[in-house]
Amino acid sequence: MHNAADLQEIVDEIAARLGASATLEDRSFRLLAYGAQHGDIDTVRQESILRRRATGEVRDYFERYGIARADGPVRIPADAELKVLARVCWPLRHADVTYGYLWLLDSGELTGERLRAAAPLVARAAAALAQEARSRQDLGHGLRALLSADPEERADASIDVPGPVAAIAVRESPERVAALWTLPRGVLARAGSPVALLAPAHLAAEVAQTVQSAYGTAAGIGATRADPADAWLSWREARQALRIAEHFPRHAPIARWEDLGVHRLLARLSQADLRELAAEIAALDVELAQTVEVYLDRGGHVQKTAAELGIHRQTLYYRLGKAERLTHRDLSDGDDRLAVHLGLKAARLRTQDGP
Repeated sequence: MHNAADLQEIVDEIAARLGASATLEDRSFRLLAYGAQHGDIDTVRQESILRRRATGEVRDYFERYGIARADGPVRIPADAELKVLARVCWPLRHADVTYGYLWLLDSGELTGERLRAAAPLVARAAAALAQEARSRQDLGHGLRALLSADPEERADASIDVPGPVAAIAVRESPERVAALWTLPRGVLARAGSPVALLAPAHLAAEVAQTVQSAYGTAAGIGATRADPADAWLSWREARQALRIAEHFPRHAPIARWEDLGVHRLLARLSQADLRELAAEIAALDVELAQTVEVYLDRGGHVQKTAAELGIHRQTLYYRLGKAERLTHRDLSDGDDRLAVHLGLKAARLRTQDGP
């Protein structure tokens, strides 16, 4: 991976050579380095430095100028409403791939000739980011071994990451592609089914949100592990949490293992175990099953259940009575309620997972 000091040195040299305020960001607009201030400063630069990342509104504004596909510097005019000063965006491209952006505040003195003088430094920064992307790809292969349940395979893992860490599982999408190489430094990623990520614990929620949004699917986050050698346990939990996120709207689209309660037990069960539990409610049709599930989810509260289902209370009582007769269970009895409730949850998992 690149040395942050190298990038900082490049940005400092560019800022000094051009006499302009400079910042360097990765493809996801995350700040990597910034040079000394020259002249005026706008809100965008200030927020980028303080928060380490531009806002979504600002990113959308800049991307409208085609910076992701540009082969050279792009001049972006000022915008009073967004409090944006005029600037030059220089995409950091290497082998026809954009890996980041160099931003230069422009008071009107950044002529084409002056910019060309900085071209070698820009190319050097782009090559550094490209090298990091390739390094991440290599680390992604090692991630497979690190997350393996096989202790012998884990022993062969050739990567060393600092803890604490948390694993993330994200369902891939055939219609979308997530730019995994743009994730924050320190995050390891491996494409697959599901996509596997290992992140510093404090970044796990943000990374899960970013990748889940890119795919438009669901994600699960495993519990934090202080020792990265135990990351495989977090990965197992992340996959099980993903399973719950995909099947239970209450926990969608991102489920954290630590927040799943009894669903953690259900996620661990085999199809045979789920089939046995689901047999409790096999006699119920879809309408009755939904009615009983909402009733039990609401702790047996008749008024809340009837309101959520949009039915009269007498209709609810009729359906509950019919469900009791078909299941041979008494919903006023704690053990019977538990058996039926687990059966309903198991049936949901079993139905959506397959036979």
